[in-house]
Formats: sequence, C-alpha cells, structure tokens
Amino acid sequence: MRKMLLTNIKHWLFLMSTICLIVIGYWVFGTEVKIVALKPLTNQRQPSVLGVDEWRKAISLDNFDYEEQLVVLYNRVPKTGSTSFVNIAYDLCKRNRFHVLHINITANSHVLSLPNQVSFARNVTKWHEMKPALYHGHVAYLDFSKFQISHNPIYINLVRKPLDRLVSYYYFLRYGDNYRPNLVRKKAGNKITFDECVKLKQPDCDPKNMWLQIPFFCGHAAECWEPGSQWALNEAKNNLVNKYFLVGVTEQMEDFVDLLEKSLPRMFHGFREYYQHSNKSHLRNTLNKRPPSEETVAAIMESKIWKMENELYEYALQQFEFNKRKLLQPDKKQIQRYMYEKIKPK
Repeated sequence: MRKMLLTNIKHWLFLMSTICLIVIGYWVFGTEVKIVALKPLTNQRQPSVLGVDEWRKAISLDNFDYEEQLVVLYNRVPKTGSTSFVNIAYDLCKRNRFHVLHINITANSHVLSLPNQVSFARNVTKWHEMKPALYHGHVAYLDFSKFQISHNPIYINLVRKPLDRLVSYYYFLRYGDNYRPNLVRKKAGNKITFDECVKLKQPDCDPKNMWLQIPFFCGHAAECWEPGSQWALNEAKNNLVNKYFLVGVTEQMEDFVDLLEKSLPRMFHGFREYYQHSNKSHLRNTLNKRPPSEETVAAIMESKIWKMENELYEYALQQFEFNKRKLLQPDKKQIQRYMYEKIKPK
C-alpha cells in the first residue's frame, strides 16, 4: 500500500514537472517569436496612424498665408495694352499693400539664360519682404515647377488680335506714343505706311513679325521661337489653359480687370472703379496709326503665321468668354457661389 502511494506521488510530481516545463517553454519561446514578429525590417519606414487629435494638430501646422504670400506674374506681351493695366497697379499698390516689380532683362531679351531661370524662380519665391507682389515684364512663360518650387506664382496675361498688334507696333517704332511723346523711336523718320510696306514686301511688315504671342505662352524652348511651328502653337494653347490663372483680351480690358478683382481681391481691389474713372484706361496710344486697307488685310490673312497667331487669339477669347459666363448665375443677377452639404459623419 505504501509502495503504491509512493509510485502515485512520483507520477504526480513527474506530471507537474512536465506541465511546468511546457508552460515555461511556451512562455520563453512564444515571447521570442512574438518579439521577432514585431521587430521592424531594417530601413523600413513604419506607417504612422494619427488619431483625431494628432491629425488636427498636424493640420494646424499648415499656417501658409495664401493672401500675404500672393505672387502674380504678368509676362506681358508687347503692344497689348499692358502699360495701362500696370500703371493702375502702380497707382493702387500702396493703398492695397502690395509691391510691383518690373522685370528688366538685358538687351530687351524675352528669354532668360539657364542660370537666370534658376535664380529668378528662387528669388521670386523667397523674397518674402516683397510679398504680396505683382511682377511684370516682357518675358516668355517660365515653368517654376522645374526648379523644386513649392508655391508657384499665379500667371496672368493679355492677348490682342495679331494684325492689330502688328500694325500698332509698326507705327509705334516710327512715331512713338502719347505716353512718352518726346522719345525718339527706332524707325523715326520712316514715313512709309503699313499698306505701302506690304506692297513693297519689306521686312518690317513681314507676317513673321506677328510670331510673338505664341512664343510668349509657349515658353523658353528653342522651338517656341520658330515661326510657324505647330508644336509651339500646341504648347502655347496647353499652357494658356493649364498654367495661366486668367488670360484676357485687349478689346475687353475692363472685363479682365473686373474678373481679377473678383477673384483676387487681396491685390486687385478697386481696380475696376479706378480703370473706369481715371485717365489710365487708355494710357498708351500709338501716334499717327493708320488702319490697313482691305487689300492689305486680305494679304496678311493668307499667311500661315497670321492663321496660327489668330488661332491662339481665338482660343484665348473662347476661354475668357467662358470664365466670364461662369462668374454669374444663369439669371445674370448674382455672382456664382458654392457650398458644402451632406457632410458625414457629423
């Protein structure tokens, strides 16, 4: 009886020892497995999951002031009425608390060298003392995204009927304008009319001279400046609709000013009223300008360059008219508005 009791005790102790060993082993090896499984892979970034409070805190760090950091770049095409618009900006910049800066490029070049492209893009972005700012100058479109710029400027521009612009420039080189009437121009003394120039097929009235609005919107690529390039026209149209905030037409300057004031009031507040009631609406008028004859117009319109430049103008006009229509409600009585609704979860 005693022997049987000892045997049972031994069996019980063995069973308990076995169970203890199993429990200890499971804890040791199981913990090790869990540790290995949770250990991140070398150089692997772990995703961060933010709670509501952390998310709100992160959002609050985005304190970029879009109004006070506003930069508008007006790469003005010559002889499109740009002087009238810019002088309104100079007159109202102090009242509206923004800066106006003229971009003056050596030898009146319309393109920047590669070092100057980088320098200009960085300077415009980092010159916070000058913000808000309106930069203006006869310079071709420059894509700031190529230079690791986080906040691109807002591009605006004006276009004009290509033949009207060419005729205006033709007489401007001979007689100047009422803005600086005493300044002697490049072709001063040449009294040949535009009609006579076309009949004589002189270089000053060559349709190739109309090739300017397309390259201004196309940019700094070499082919932009090749007269008659279909690629340049396509690039100009693409930039006009995708890279520019607003492109107006000279013939509707007041509506252009009005759209800017309603869209970007931080800078352009009061521009329309000033345009209407000041003497800046037609600041620069070319002297002794004569309209071309029907024969001259017909001859110019036969050229490939005119057709391409006019295509860009008509494209810009279509976009401008579209933007004007979308400003108002269908009843034409109130400005279009938008709101957020059906927001869930509440």
